[in-house]
Amino acid sequence: MTLDIAPSGQACGATVRGVDLRGPLDDATVAQIRGAWLEHKVLAFPDQVLSDDELERFTLRFGPFGNDPFFEAIEGHPHIAAIHRTADETSSLFADNWHADWSFQEHPPDGTCLYAKVIPPVGGDTLFVNQQAALEAMPEELRSRIEGRIAVHSARAAYAPDGTYGQDDAVDRAMRIVYSDAAYATQQHPLIRVHPETGAQTLYSTAGYIVDIEGVPDASSLLRDLWRWQTREEFQYRHRWERDMLVMWDNRCVLHK
Repeated sequence: MTLDIAPSGQACGATVRGVDLRGPLDDATVAQIRGAWLEHKVLAFPDQVLSDDELERFTLRFGPFGNDPFFEAIEGHPHIAAIHRTADETSSLFADNWHADWSFQEHPPDGTCLYAKVIPPVGGDTLFVNQQAALEAMPEELRSRIEGRIAVHSARAAYAPDGTYGQDDAVDRAMRIVYSDAAYATQQHPLIRVHPETGAQTLYSTAGYIVDIEGVPDASSLLRDLWRWQTREEFQYRHRWERDMLVMWDNRCVLHK
């Protein structure tokens, strides 16, 4: 099988056609998809009518399930969470800041799959930002400030009892979020990492989950400068959703919001 892969023309991202994700995929097709994923970092598969079982089966062709500590799963599928909101919901927008999924874990997920079942008539785009490109173009002065530095990650700002989605969250939030004291835990990761599959150096995560930088007295100032650089428009890809579209992205080298 030969896939039809159309790059987005932006800083990352591509659309993949010519494959039906409902059935079992042979090793050669999986290898093609993985190669495209590593090259383009974000892949969109339009016109895929998937059941929950089929979504899980596709995901498992690229690695084991991760652990989602602060989401309630949908019934019968412990590894699928529903990311949604009602039309008249007053709660704050979910995940409306730049982040890599679950970077506060010791072993964060390599990738994420998100499948669109219902989309709004206006808005609802997801933005991605290429962290390999951001590092490659980074001014030497800023790079020298982060070289060798270790960032401290935590979920506390979002999922702790006093976090954004904690005990004072809006009562009408449709998405099932489970806040917990476990969100106060911290985990360390280098600000610059080597991608384990491509060998490319890349920035890793930003203000969404980073709460400190080891050995930096004014870490907040450095984080602000880093955030301004790594989220610049020239490194971004704006994804516009369609119903029945599956998107998979590489958390190791892109941020999203």
